[in-house]
Amino acid sequence: MFEKSQNAYEAAQQVIPGGVDSPVRAFKGVEGTPPFIDRGEGAYLYDIDGNRYLDFVQSWGPLIFGHCDSDIEQAVIATAKKGLSFGAPTLLETELAEEIVEMYDNIDKVRFVSSGTEAVMSAIRLARGVTGKNDIVKFEGCYHGHSDSLLVQAGSGLATFGSPSSPGVPADLIKHTLLCEYNNIENLKKCFEDSDDISCIIIEPIAGNMGLVPASPEFLAACRELCDANNALLIFDEVMTGFRASLTGASGIVDTTPDIVTFGKVIGAGMPVGAFASSKEIMGHLSPDGAVYQAGTLSGNPVAMAAGLVSLKKLKANTNIYVELNAKATKLVTGLKEVANKHNIPLQVDTRGSMFGFFFAENMPKNFKEVTDFCDFKRFGRFHHEMIKKGFYFACSQYEAGFIATVITDEMIDECIAAADEVMGNL
Repeated sequence: MFEKSQNAYEAAQQVIPGGVDSPVRAFKGVEGTPPFIDRGEGAYLYDIDGNRYLDFVQSWGPLIFGHCDSDIEQAVIATAKKGLSFGAPTLLETELAEEIVEMYDNIDKVRFVSSGTEAVMSAIRLARGVTGKNDIVKFEGCYHGHSDSLLVQAGSGLATFGSPSSPGVPADLIKHTLLCEYNNIENLKKCFEDSDDISCIIIEPIAGNMGLVPASPEFLAACRELCDANNALLIFDEVMTGFRASLTGASGIVDTTPDIVTFGKVIGAGMPVGAFASSKEIMGHLSPDGAVYQAGTLSGNPVAMAAGLVSLKKLKANTNIYVELNAKATKLVTGLKEVANKHNIPLQVDTRGSMFGFFFAENMPKNFKEVTDFCDFKRFGRFHHEMIKKGFYFACSQYEAGFIATVITDEMIDECIAAADEVMGNL
């Protein structure tokens, strides 16, 4: 059933570290071997063994219209025929930037980059340049890419300068990173008591990298108030949620307004792209207008711009898509919750727009520590393994959110719930 994938994985391990180019793909958080994907069509993935999976990952979020959407595919092919990259301005960059700016009241200008990691790294540099301060506040369980200053683990205190969470990250580089517990206002206040050199808070307003854990309205309001009171900037990392949680991401759901927003592959419909955006005053500090340097040879490459432009225009033309996607996400997690209850298995579920999450836990976790301490990771691993065998592809870690695409139907969700009923009966 998975023989070709097993052989492919063993071959990959000989020439690629761990056999994968991003660690989560190795399936270390679940049982079994990662299927090697041959192609995607609509709602489904097909592996090299010929197995078909209903895909609730959708390339980790960006494929709102599923795999090989015909409109996006046509735009990519037509643009690729003109050239893959020029390292020079194109009209497509301006058009996509205009589409994004039009949607947000607090955004005047956008700078495109090639990844979410690069977007966040650049946004933090910009915040430091604007404020003239060095420290940043980040939260346990929020992932903002693998740049050095953001690979931080908790220290011993409530609010502390963290220590490197990866070899190769010098302690001197993360000494300006203060680590705080998500959804803990008192902890956040202590960060500002510990340092008068804070340039910014960086936060996933709807965390999708410790499972789906939204920030409370009160917590986001506290982030805004503390930034305002201390001449710091508030950065929303919307690499995952931008144009996913709503047409204007988490910013369209919560009441708090950030100073800078970062975007990821959703704005490229799955192509490698990212961006950061803000007011003209803040973006005016960015080179070549200002002194804060940032550059990228492949930034704004035409193929990614063309794909993103078609995707965003389709979303803007039918904003009811988000109502339909949330209804499907709710149907899925409600069904999973019902079959879990039937088999006396504790399961917590939640949705935000087209994003969903579920935890094998007695109570809904509010931060990374509660996810780690109270969720049953072994049960999740067994559930994931058995669902893969039945043809349902969930994110291969309890720490990841799931995603609904427009091409996933109610009938497909019913099939998934029926399969989950069988699986949970054996958990």
